[in-house]
Amino acid sequence: MAPPKHRRPGFSKRAQYSIFASYLLGILGAVIGLLLLAISIIDPRGFSILRTIGAEATAPVSKSLTEVGGATGSIGEEIAAYFAAASKNADMKRELEKNRIEILEARALKQENERLKRLLELNEDVPDSIAMARLISSTAASSRRMATLGVGSTSEVQSGQPVRAPEGLVGRVLETGPTTARILLVSDGQNVTPVKRASDELPAFATGLGDGTVDIRPINLGTNPFKGGDLLITSGSGGLYSPGIPVAVVIRKTETGAIARILANPAKVSHVIVQPIFQAETVRQIEQDEINRPINELEGGE
Repeated sequence: MAPPKHRRPGFSKRAQYSIFASYLLGILGAVIGLLLLAISIIDPRGFSILRTIGAEATAPVSKSLTEVGGATGSIGEEIAAYFAAASKNADMKRELEKNRIEILEARALKQENERLKRLLELNEDVPDSIAMARLISSTAASSRRMATLGVGSTSEVQSGQPVRAPEGLVGRVLETGPTTARILLVSDGQNVTPVKRASDELPAFATGLGDGTVDIRPINLGTNPFKGGDLLITSGSGGLYSPGIPVAVVIRKTETGAIARILANPAKVSHVIVQPIFQAETVRQIEQDEINRPINELEGGE
């Protein structure tokens, strides 16, 4: 038969000795306590000496425990301070990022307001302007350089009309719809713009290179007086663009002329105005001549 799990102490000498030692220690503690109480009553000075001796004896242990507790508390405070500082740094970073975004938005808004202000001033300087509109989009990777304008034939926009921004000439209207129009940009390879140098009115032609620059060729091919920094404006020749519209600035000289950077970059221009054709009768006559030329050549050949 298996022995019971919980046997009485009488069956184990070890348990009996443990109980006896507990009783003995309890009685001894009580006797010592009564003895100390009697000494404190009978001889307070002697009890004070005993208390001092006890304090001196336990001082190293108390000091060690105090230092351990202080160190533990200090470590806890440092850990708490570390996490608090990390949290504050994260909050500050979020606040700085928020402020940075707000500053960028404010700068963009300021630049947009400045562009609109210049456009309004330009619209006042050009009293015969037909419409003011936003450039909806422009090509950057196509072989042709086109842009889409946010107004069309319902706003009296017609093919051939010049489009300009405060910075300078953007291009001309190529075709129109009821509410939108396509613009042939100055930088397009098939767009040839009659220009002149602003300083001395030296005539030339600007042909788009498709990369935001134009090739400048002087009318008198025997001379090449261009230099970096020369400002080129529309000359008015051909009757399409009114004279004096900024077009480009020369950035380097070539063997046959110069390369110039277009001033009104469609990627940076947001709003433009549409102007009437400078000399509509002249433009219509040129177009009619272009149409009649193949017919006259064919009749002459016959």
